[in-house]
Amino acid sequence: MMSTKKILSVVSFVLLTVSCQQNLLDTVPYGSIASSNMWANENLAEMGVNGIYSVLRSTDVAGDLYKFDSYGVSGDCRNQDYAILKGTITTSDEQFSGYWKMHYEGISRANDAISHLPSVSMSEEKKNRLLAEAKFLRAFFYYKLNMVFKGVPIYLEPIELDFVDKARNTESEVWSQILLDLDDVISSDVLPLKYSADSGDYGRITKGAAYALRGKVYMWLKEWAKAESDFLQVKSCGYDIFDDGTKDAYRHLFKESNERSNEMIFSLQCIGVSGQGNDFSFRYGSRVTFGSCWNTFLVNTDFVDSYENIDGSKFDWNNVIPGYNEMSPQERAVYFLRDNMTEKEINTVVANQKIDISKYLPNGNEARIKLAYENRDPRLQMTVITPYSTYLGSIKAKEYTYTLRYPYRGYDTEEPFDLRTNTNSRFYYLFRKFVAEGASEIPDRSYSPIDIPIIRYADVALSMAECLNEQDRMDEAVEWVNVVRKRARIAELNSNQYTRVIDKDDMRERIRNERRWEFAGEGVNFFDEIRWHTWKESKFSYGAGLKQIWGEPQYTHSWAGDYIYTWAIPRSEIQMNPNLKQNEDWPID
Repeated sequence: MMSTKKILSVVSFVLLTVSCQQNLLDTVPYGSIASSNMWANENLAEMGVNGIYSVLRSTDVAGDLYKFDSYGVSGDCRNQDYAILKGTITTSDEQFSGYWKMHYEGISRANDAISHLPSVSMSEEKKNRLLAEAKFLRAFFYYKLNMVFKGVPIYLEPIELDFVDKARNTESEVWSQILLDLDDVISSDVLPLKYSADSGDYGRITKGAAYALRGKVYMWLKEWAKAESDFLQVKSCGYDIFDDGTKDAYRHLFKESNERSNEMIFSLQCIGVSGQGNDFSFRYGSRVTFGSCWNTFLVNTDFVDSYENIDGSKFDWNNVIPGYNEMSPQERAVYFLRDNMTEKEINTVVANQKIDISKYLPNGNEARIKLAYENRDPRLQMTVITPYSTYLGSIKAKEYTYTLRYPYRGYDTEEPFDLRTNTNSRFYYLFRKFVAEGASEIPDRSYSPIDIPIIRYADVALSMAECLNEQDRMDEAVEWVNVVRKRARIAELNSNQYTRVIDKDDMRERIRNERRWEFAGEGVNFFDEIRWHTWKESKFSYGAGLKQIWGEPQYTHSWAGDYIYTWAIPRSEIQMNPNLKQNEDWPID
């Protein structure tokens, strides 16, 4: 029997090929199968519902979460491609129109299913299950829209292009509709609490996923008690933190062998076939990653510095290299140089960096800088390839162990096996998380078979902590944060002088930082920062931007104004539907 993971992926490819180029509310989005025929029998109806799932793979939905990670605190795009980070974004930007279009594509497909499924001849149990799945997915797409646009038109029926004329519903009205759909899903008696890892239906919506999503909606509404209740139900459904008992449990979570662990609540299903896998490894990986990847997205240097020491104390560069914090970034570069540099390398580096070479240790420079990454939160080195750490890569299916060194010397298949990147002339932190290791994990750089988590139990645990803290139940909140810290093998809160929680405000910031470290690289943090209204301070602080490892800026981010907390309604949509009104303060372009 073909697993649901494979079924959904195969159908995804067929159904999405044509639909991406059609109007966002077109009711004939299913390639060669017209809507009037889609619901003619049980097999086609199931194919139609699978077509809703396929939208998850799209750009701006879940197929390119690395882009949203670069919008958040942990990542940056090396090419500075995004106008939203440069302060130059306008209402006609593709970010807004693409995001709007693809989420409404999902809504259109869901509406089509919800409208037509009742008349399809099949068992009532299966029909109701498919209806519940369609309603969950419609709620999810509206959830994603409402987080950023803060009010969009609500369409609950299939609609032709000529009738796309609704004004925007309010943010509150959209949240209410999402809750109505999720209430229906949760009250349904046909969805399982969760699917077992070996189930042929694994990957389909569960009641646990519906509780998790509804809890997240209640958090936007600051209805903390209701969110708490839903998150408790998620645990009752059988989901829990993954911990295999090893010190590398966090790293193992993101491997294919554990993609169906009890932690994974709602994931983008992937298989190693073109168009049906994920390309995180391609975008995060280096030239010595299997398939020769591009490291398009890099780890933010300031974010790396935020990781605590393993005892929970704050990391301070001055404790590793006295006076480091007071130096200019260029002066710091000397500490990151490889051992035993040649005279030519020294002359080149001195000329380019203007460093004081007297601080260089020919036979101890690497060991000195490696101390900065030892005894840190273990998630750091499981997420990031740090200076002089090793990485198991592959060239033409043959494995080699590489080391991230500067300046790069080479070679891919012989000593010294330097880790080669698309950015060899600069020294950046690289992602390790989601990047293929060795030669056997993925069939191609563009389609890794590893599922991408959309909601996992660590999200629920830390959301639970936030809900409890906001209800002035700080001690209980500590217990939920410690669920995550215990798996990470870092000092638990209230276990020593450094982790002692002072008050509610201190706890709130600890929870936020915990989420930033836990979900680095997953595209989660940007939406957190929007909800907390902390995006400006966390992403656009003075001097923030892409930097070399020692802090030398390559480009800086620029805050356009507080109005970008709420995204612009796409100009193209307003031109098509004049009843849509633009969000306040957006300049007319």
